[in-house]
Amino acid sequence: MGGSVAVQDRYPDDVAHCYGCGRLNDAGYQIKTRLAGEGTATVFMPQPFHTAIPGFVYGGLVASIIDCHSTGSAAIFAMQRNGLVLGSDPSPRFVTAHLEVDYRLPTPLAEMHLTGRLVEITGRKVVVETDLSVDGTVTANGSAVLVEIPEDQFSAST
Repeated sequence: MGGSVAVQDRYPDDVAHCYGCGRLNDAGYQIKTRLAGEGTATVFMPQPFHTAIPGFVYGGLVASIIDCHSTGSAAIFAMQRNGLVLGSDPSPRFVTAHLEVDYRLPTPLAEMHLTGRLVEITGRKVVVETDLSVDGTVTANGSAVLVEIPEDQFSAST
């Protein structure tokens, strides 16, 4: 798998509108999740309007970024399991079945680094753990259960 390709850049157009990670949502975060060693990585720079109290982001942003990083990580781990190369095939799309976020410290309004680890993969289900850190300090952890969307479930229709 190529470390420079973001999994979200290869989502099929029908499922590339997510506020957090959809490349076709100009108003969204448009996070980019990439393979990084045995895990995954995302870097996100929050904006001043993401403020909870001066100097810190609001908790909903933290949960949202962990959520979307986890769905992208699930796609990467599923592709690895299936012997697919990131960037050469459309990426599978996952939705969140369960998300838990532990807020360890207030998260500063600064560049966020997310790292994901595969916990379990069975059938269409993937479990991912994610750490969110700023300047090397982990401020939040997430655990997510993700389920692959069947290819025919969300095809575009008008």
